[in-house]
Amino acid sequence: MGENRRKIMRVLDGETLSPPPIWLMRQAGRYLPEYRETRARAGSFLDLCYTPEHAVEVTLQPIRRYGFDAAILFSDILVIPDAMKRNVRFTDGHGPEMDPIDEAGIARIETDRVIDYLKPVLETVGRLRSELPVETTLLGFCGAPWTVATYMIAGHGTPDQAPARLFGYKYPKAFERLLAILAEVSADYLVAQIDAGADAVQIFDSWAGVLGEREFEAFAVKPVARMIASIKARRPNARVISFAKGAGFLLKDYRQKTKADAIGLDWSVPLDFAVELQKDGAVQGNLDPMRVVAGGAALSEGINDILDKLGDGPLIFNLGHGITPQADPRNVQLLVDHVRSWRR
Repeated sequence: MGENRRKIMRVLDGETLSPPPIWLMRQAGRYLPEYRETRARAGSFLDLCYTPEHAVEVTLQPIRRYGFDAAILFSDILVIPDAMKRNVRFTDGHGPEMDPIDEAGIARIETDRVIDYLKPVLETVGRLRSELPVETTLLGFCGAPWTVATYMIAGHGTPDQAPARLFGYKYPKAFERLLAILAEVSADYLVAQIDAGADAVQIFDSWAGVLGEREFEAFAVKPVARMIASIKARRPNARVISFAKGAGFLLKDYRQKTKADAIGLDWSVPLDFAVELQKDGAVQGNLDPMRVVAGGAALSEGINDILDKLGDGPLIFNLGHGITPQADPRNVQLLVDHVRSWRR
């Protein structure tokens, strides 16, 4: 079976499959006991990301257990600022932290050695493509410039990313430069992942939902459009999924402006609106992760609603955000079985 027959690649090219292919954001994660065991052996979280042996293992774990149609590289969106020497660290109970950047720091950013620094991640991609079942799509990924910038400005995550929004208003030229640098480096990184063996890539704009209309255009749409144009200029056959979480109605022309092949939808996107978005190409999503935690009727109802509305068009079944640590692995199996038993 060649690359063109991998189910997710077929959907990214606009095909409708019944049942639709399925994978889950954060499918390699703390809800799986085997992940927790590997994480304990690896040491720090970044050691887990940068050690190909461990990163390959945790990427493969949900494929072995559930047979998902895609494996997504195990890494983190903050490896880019880490490669920019921002002193990224992960501490239990506090989330990611790094040295915050200011105008002067933005002016001094060096990007020459970023891809070289990330060679262990690219090695992981290559190993995965050789070890995955031939029918399984391998997804690479990175964070969108806006979302990565929010952590770089604040030095940590915040509830509404007010520090980055304020910085963008007060220092528009510096912020524009930061987004442009991140777009360029991130596009290079995704091209390198594709060259290493990734079939397609996803751009995570996890904080797109905190932006107003004008800022969404400037901070979310334009940098992602710049990335995708750069990727496709070099790798015309590349397929890109872009996930702008929380963007709501602003997704109306997001595909057209960014040229993404598929758009990810969070669980707040109304399914009738999703049907309209699907008329222009593949959509991915959008089950509430809490339904996987709840199980039972809540899980079945949510799955059926999505399949009934979106199953007649190009759909990649997924969650509306990452699976949570408290999810029961048995409910994930029920989810996979339910989706795979569905027919139009």
